[in-house]
Amino acid sequence: MRLVEPGGRACLLFDADDTLWENNVLFERVIDAYLDWLAHPTLDRAAARAVLDEVERANVVVHGYGSASFLRSLHDCFARLSERPASDAEAREIEELAAALAFDEVELVPDVAATLTDLGSRHDLALLTKGDPAEQQRKIDASGLAHHFTDVRIVAEKRVDTYRALTAELGLAPASTWMIGNSPRSDILPARAAGLRAVFIPNAHTWVLEEDELDHADDGVLHLRHFRELVQHF
Repeated sequence: MRLVEPGGRACLLFDADDTLWENNVLFERVIDAYLDWLAHPTLDRAAARAVLDEVERANVVVHGYGSASFLRSLHDCFARLSERPASDAEAREIEELAAALAFDEVELVPDVAATLTDLGSRHDLALLTKGDPAEQQRKIDASGLAHHFTDVRIVAEKRVDTYRALTAELGLAPASTWMIGNSPRSDILPARAAGLRAVFIPNAHTWVLEEDELDHADDGVLHLRHFRELVQHF
């Protein structure tokens, strides 16, 4: 079902990480290797991971997102679980584990490039991503997707006021502006609270800190399974 009248033009705002390209799965691989290396003598993997999640939740508030904040969390988690800071040798091993997060290349979600080309022939496309500016820009450059978007924004956080400010600055009509992403917490709920509509495309590897409950009775949110399904609706 088309959500825009024939000949009508919408603004489609796209999330980047885990919507256009795979991201969190890379962090998950590092975490798996970290937990193997940690081999805590009394806590099982689930309990150790719960501590890491708690540490990350606190650190992103102060230090933001990205690999540098993540590395800090690995060090802080080690110190908490071991009740001591890492030795120089242990610190180097932790840093070697996190070195996989170089982001010199990205793995696009299937059908992303072709779908953006198709959608861009009918609608205005913009990119809204959060995180460390330099790191996010490296991923955007590596993706080869920047030319699809009339506006690219990298923000520290996606809150209700982020969406309100963006729609005001770009002169967007909330009723014909859709935020498309995989994160209930950052993409869907604040966009809806700002009066935009939204498209939720889940990713199996979405970060646990980005999860939240969605109201399935909200007809302002379109639920899709795959990115390529967007062309059936826009």
